[in-house]
Amino acid sequence: QVQLVESGGGLVQPGGSLRLSCAVSGSIFSFYAMGWYRQAPGKQRELVASITTGGTTNYADSVKGRFTISRDNAKNTVYLQMNSLKPEDAAVYCCNFPNYIRNWGQGTQVTVSS
Repeated sequence: QVQLVESGGGLVQPGGSLRLSCAVSGSIFSFYAMGWYRQAPGKQRELVASITTGGTTNYADSVKGRFTISRDNAKNTVYLQMNSLKPEDAAVYCCNFPNYIRNWGQGTQVTVSS
């Protein structure tokens, strides 16, 4: 079973930045696209960013220009750099394989408040 461990969340003021990390167990990481998802209270989980095995990225319109997804295949880790954070970005952020969803990790909480 693949394990996903998210970290890096926290409390920031509007306009601040956070860098999330997702460590993936096993040796198959480099063979699949990876994505970051978020779910705020009372809302559906949404895919906010993804990156293919070749490094092609896609972003939800709500985060485009502010978030950057990247991956380090040697470390089996995917990152989400979040800049210019807004209160509406507050959510639990999780990582997974968009084309082959595995067991969800616990996620990491991002809170944006002044």
